[in-house]
Amino acid sequence: MGGKEAEASKPRGLFWWLIVLIIGALVVTTAVLTILRDFHYFKKNRPPSHPISKKYADALEIALQFFDIQKSGKLVGNRISWRGDSGLQDGSEGNLDLSKGMYDAGDTMKFGFPMAFTATVLSWAILEYGDQMNSVKQLAYAQNSLRWITDYLINAHPSESVLYIQVGDPEVDHKCWERPETMSERRPLIQVNTSFPGTEVAAETAAAMASASLVFKKIDPDYSNSLLTHARQLFTFADTFRGSYSISVPQVQKFYNSTGYGDELLWAASWLYHATQEESYLRYVTELNGKNFANWESPTWFSWDDKLAGTQVLLSRINFFGVKEMSTVENLCLQLYRKTAEAIMCGLLPDSPTATSRRTDGGLIWITEWNSLQHPMASAFLAIIYSDYMLTSQTETLYCSGNSYKPEDLRKFAISQADYVLGTNPMKISYLVGYGSSYPQYVHHRGASIPADADTGCKDGFRWLSSDDPNPNIAFGALVGGPSLNDSYLDSRKNVKQGEPSTYNTALIVGLLSGLLTTSSVAKSYP
Repeated sequence: MGGKEAEASKPRGLFWWLIVLIIGALVVTTAVLTILRDFHYFKKNRPPSHPISKKYADALEIALQFFDIQKSGKLVGNRISWRGDSGLQDGSEGNLDLSKGMYDAGDTMKFGFPMAFTATVLSWAILEYGDQMNSVKQLAYAQNSLRWITDYLINAHPSESVLYIQVGDPEVDHKCWERPETMSERRPLIQVNTSFPGTEVAAETAAAMASASLVFKKIDPDYSNSLLTHARQLFTFADTFRGSYSISVPQVQKFYNSTGYGDELLWAASWLYHATQEESYLRYVTELNGKNFANWESPTWFSWDDKLAGTQVLLSRINFFGVKEMSTVENLCLQLYRKTAEAIMCGLLPDSPTATSRRTDGGLIWITEWNSLQHPMASAFLAIIYSDYMLTSQTETLYCSGNSYKPEDLRKFAISQADYVLGTNPMKISYLVGYGSSYPQYVHHRGASIPADADTGCKDGFRWLSSDDPNPNIAFGALVGGPSLNDSYLDSRKNVKQGEPSTYNTALIVGLLSGLLTTSSVAKSYP
């Protein structure tokens, strides 16, 4: 009996040993998979391992300073010696605190439409290239500048269907030449509401709030939630009470006239989709309104007035990286957005069969004589983002009328535009003030043109506008309007077309430079 029992126990022992081995193998496999997953995660999210370009890092550090120059309000941690507190009573006529925000350009106006665009572009730059910014110690400055604007936008939206869109009277403002610290003129407020709607400005502000909510989602969840609440309300207001602010508020036509609001509605809904992952916003930009507003397969130029190109690139991200659940119609519409984005990229590549001829002999994209650098900076920013989407999704080829191009070709185009601005141009001048050895000395900017200790009022400050002396204060980071079609530039304070910087131009070049800090970048999943 003893022998039989021993023989019978062998299979049972072997069985248990097999179980132990299987369990052990599962444990080891799980451990290995965890290690690989964590390795992939850290590889994906660690700071860029590619060498940092010192040229673009130096330019980025300078560019971000212009946001500090443009700040209104009680300055905190001020790093611009010739700037001080200003606009402290802004908003008081409406019992609001609108002291923050940023001045639009070389004046002391706060225009909500381009300011919100500045915030949206800056948010996008941080979301895509925050790691690179952080690696050169510039991320905190970008985040702080963004928050300076969104703090203002929150206060400018005191109720669901009321948005204050302007502080100051441009007619009065432009009759003065004075530092913002000494201005004493009345600062009236303009709002849009259900009786006087402003779909484009409300929608752009919603886009700014939604995109910024993603930036602050992990570092300040409460603030992020507040931004998202405002974004939802503003989008509902913009969409429910459709009407152009250029019609409701005719006086804005002289400065930031809108050519339509369909693009802003799509732009805002696209950002709200990314911020919430709610299918209703995806459906809004596809089957509900894509056909009416998207202008598919007709490339346009990205700017403060036209957001279609930006929307098409942003929605291409969904097509590149997928979404769990999507209807057939939604998928088809997203393909059309991406197809249009591809057409935009093909137009930018200089040797593409469909390349735009709208460039200078020096190679700069050139669309308009006023603020000519806006469009090349916007185009290059979109190109660098699209290039990184292709790289991350392992999309090797972009086809342009039968010719094939690589992500590197888009990056090369973006570099050409950035380098032109930084000095590789026929004038051999840097259009980014403070960068390089040669840059504009007579920037059309009040604060930069008047000594910080000068005691001037509205009218007597004009002597500084007419002065033959260079600006006493350097407007670090100011991206001036830019060259003419023949690549020429006249450095004069009175040359407003070419010499006035704008805050939104700075956001565009900040995004571009951040994308160029390394030789390539992994597209990030938004928080």
